[in-house]
Amino acid sequence: MSIFTSKHILLGVTGSIAAYKAADLASKLTQAGAQVDGILTPAAEKFITPLTFQSVTGRKVFTDTELWGGEAHVLHVGLGYNADLLVIAPCTANTLAKLAHGIADNLLTITALAMRAPALIAPAMDAGMFEHPATQENVRILCGRGVHFAGPDEGHMASGLTGRGRMVEPTELLGHIRLTLGFGGKLTGKKIVVSAGGTHEPLDPVRALTNKSSGKQGYAVAQAALDAGGTVVLITAPTGLTQPVGAKVIPVSTAQEMQEAVLAESTGADALVMAAAVADFRPKTVAENKLKKRDGIPQIELEAAPDVLMAVAGLGSRKPRVVIGFAAESRDLLENASSKLKSKKLDMLVANDVSAPDAGFGVDTNRVTLLFPKGKEETMPLMSKSEVAENIIAHVAVLLESK
Repeated sequence: MSIFTSKHILLGVTGSIAAYKAADLASKLTQAGAQVDGILTPAAEKFITPLTFQSVTGRKVFTDTELWGGEAHVLHVGLGYNADLLVIAPCTANTLAKLAHGIADNLLTITALAMRAPALIAPAMDAGMFEHPATQENVRILCGRGVHFAGPDEGHMASGLTGRGRMVEPTELLGHIRLTLGFGGKLTGKKIVVSAGGTHEPLDPVRALTNKSSGKQGYAVAQAALDAGGTVVLITAPTGLTQPVGAKVIPVSTAQEMQEAVLAESTGADALVMAAAVADFRPKTVAENKLKKRDGIPQIELEAAPDVLMAVAGLGSRKPRVVIGFAAESRDLLENASSKLKSKKLDMLVANDVSAPDAGFGVDTNRVTLLFPKGKEETMPLMSKSEVAENIIAHVAVLLESK
């Protein structure tokens, strides 16, 4: 189940040209399963209409007209009481100042003052305004109260100037919202190390031996761990995927680099989920210059690449409390997976048949079997890689609790 499912999010919109991004954010949140109620300030209505938000959320949008209506004495209390999170995006310098000093002169600010749910602010203003000592002091005040901030980014402004003040893009903001909703989850206070992607073993300065791993399943596991409140370290081979907001990301390329990073980060960690497709073999020697066709077909001698999970098993008492491996097989799936589970001393192994067109490399779905010590198996139907990741993390939480 997505972290957004059944979550009630208040989306406050203030008077900035970036208000158009808020409509995109509202649409993305709604598609993800959240219930989104918009609150527009009078200045925001100069840039975008309530109808825009109603069209993408299917829910009522609130303005100051309702503040002075028949429900004025309870509306702000009801909005705040039912919300899981208040997001103000974009948030102008003016609204930032009001929030810092408890000024409640419109429906958005009075609701913010009344509610007890977490708040996330995405500032949007000219760089000079954001850098002004008064604004910086307001940011410090709000951070001291536990308010979360996303951005602002650096870039081109509506004024034509360049600097730090742009509202973060909706896709990135979605990651910050997930991170905020995840605080206090079942993995809060737990360090979870996740590896992802396929390693690259160089033949020469241009070419490399690699595999078809897209990294999608590993990135989904990292995101699911973040959603559960975990402190996540993502060790990733090259993938081209968007990094999950809130994770410490360590880029690697080769199996050797992967092993060094995994051993360094997983020593004393709570859990390691080894989703990366690490090379079994690598060239024994790497050509100093690019291999040329005119020199004939090269004879490439291979050697064994480092076995990362075996090295983790060798950590003894310093290894993570829970270690989970993956087995991507094209034949004898359960037999090969069971052998790996035992030899690597794993707490759980995720096995999948990569020859299946809907569950192999590069696709967004997966069909896996979870294997446990003592012969227990759990076969899952075809589902999205995000759903697979949520199941894996649920098992991580159970295994950690049992230990």
